[in-house]
Amino acid sequence: MAKAIPKISSRRNLRTGSRRNLRIGSRKRLAEEVIGVIYVQASFNNTIVTVTDGGGQVLSCLSTGTFGFKARRKATPFAAQTVTANALRTVRDQGLKQAKVRIKGPGPGRDGALRAIRYGRIRLTTIEDITPLPHNGCRPPKKRRV
Repeated sequence: MAKAIPKISSRRNLRTGSRRNLRIGSRKRLAEEVIGVIYVQASFNNTIVTVTDGGGQVLSCLSTGTFGFKARRKATPFAAQTVTANALRTVRDQGLKQAKVRIKGPGPGRDGALRAIRYGRIRLTTIEDITPLPHNGCRPPKKRRV
């Protein structure tokens, strides 16, 4: 009689520790690989700044809304500059030395966030615009009949 094959594809068998241990491990790795990626998503209503390490683990994520700005003040360059400076301060304390910048969106927070990144003590390797552009766009509405 053949032996039963143990089931190894269950979720419980794959995870070997808590998610917290994975995050702490990525912070230790950050000292070795000192390059990170700063993502700035600037919409017309809000600006979101996310800083990741080389492996893609999120080190800091802030938006103007969670930082305390309300309503129309969320979409200002000053709010984006303040939030970006605060996000960079936390990752600089963790040991981030240089970073790539990827900016997405048409909002007014683009310039303020980029200004704060330039004033921060992190060396920039590249600045890249990743705003999605349509190749052909949406289908236009049908012609109006009167």
